[in-house]
Formats: sequence, C-alpha cells, structure tokens
Amino acid sequence: MISSLNLQIMGGHKIRDQNGLYFLTFTVVGWVDVFTRKVHCDIIIDALKYCQKNKGLIIYAYVIMSNHIHLVVSTKENYNLSTVIRHFKSFSARKIIDSIKTSRKESRKEWILQLFKQFASKNNCRSEFQFWKNGSRPIVLYSPRFINQKIDYIHLNPVKAGIVVNPEDYNYSSAKNYIGVKHKLQIDLIVLMSYIGYLPNN
Repeated sequence: MISSLNLQIMGGHKIRDQNGLYFLTFTVVGWVDVFTRKVHCDIIIDALKYCQKNKGLIIYAYVIMSNHIHLVVSTKENYNLSTVIRHFKSFSARKIIDSIKTSRKESRKEWILQLFKQFASKNNCRSEFQFWKNGSRPIVLYSPRFINQKIDYIHLNPVKAGIVVNPEDYNYSSAKNYIGVKHKLQIDLIVLMSYIGYLPNN
C-alpha cells in the first residue's frame, strides 16, 4: 500500500517524505555498460529482492538498462527510503565490482576497474572504487497521471533503445509483471483507473 504521499514536487532532488512514492534513477559512473552482462543484472535483482525482504522496500516498477536503472518505489511504514537506497547501492556496487575482479570472461576488466578507481579518487570516495554516480535523482509521484507516465516510461525504455519490439519481451523490467506473467522479481502492481486528481495521504 502507498502511504504518506507528499503531494508537493520537491526541489533539489531530495527525498523529503521517507515513505512517499518515488521515481528513482541509479546511473553507473562514466555510463559504463555494465548491465550488458547477465551476471551483473542478476546481482541487481538479488539486491532488490534482499531489500524487499529485509529493508521494507516496495517495488512497483523497474527496468535495468545497460548503464542505469529506473525504479518506482516506496517503503513500508517505519522504514527509511534514503537508508534503503544507501544499502542497495553499497551492496550492489561491492558485489558487481567483486564479480568484475574475479571474472575470466570480462574483456574490459582492466579498463573498467581503472575507470571506477579514477572516479573514486576524483570524488574522494571512502572506497577504492566508485560504481554508482552520486544521488538517485528522486522525483515524488503525486498524481495518477504522473505515476502512469513514469511506469510507461520505465517499460518503454528498452523499446525506445531498439532492444525489443514489445516492452514485455525485455527480461529485466516489470513489464511482464503488468501483463500477469510471473517474472524474475515480484512487485506490487499499481493499477490506477483514474488519471485525474491527486493521491490522498493515508
């Protein structure tokens, strides 16, 4: 259930309502096409599942593109979305970097790791490598029309990129879920019959 929705568009890309409904974007530094590798996409799926089970994350829509991820999410009551995001980004970055380090198939290994190291140094990161760009560009979703627009945008990303013809043909998005097909990641469907008005606070 969507709870405590902030009906104001927040400024400065900050999460002001920790239980609100948000459109998020996570981008790999340097726009490196890490998610062309299935193993790295699966790490993201596992990290999202963990956050669903243990961190109170509610996922309504998602897509994993070659170098970025879009999500529509909120959190259960008494959970903090900013904290969940930090955990997800830290965990997934560590797992993917470890995967790249140990891979015998990644032909770009040295170049990718060197690039991640340069970004970490430039941005004064505490770790040796930086995987994600800072921030998640949160946009609060405050009306049925806006919510449907963002979910459509998420599902049409692979189509507009020329990867698939139909949204549901893409293996790493929630488009299949919305046509009733059980898929890699179970989500909470949002079905809004009206495109008019605003969502009430609970």
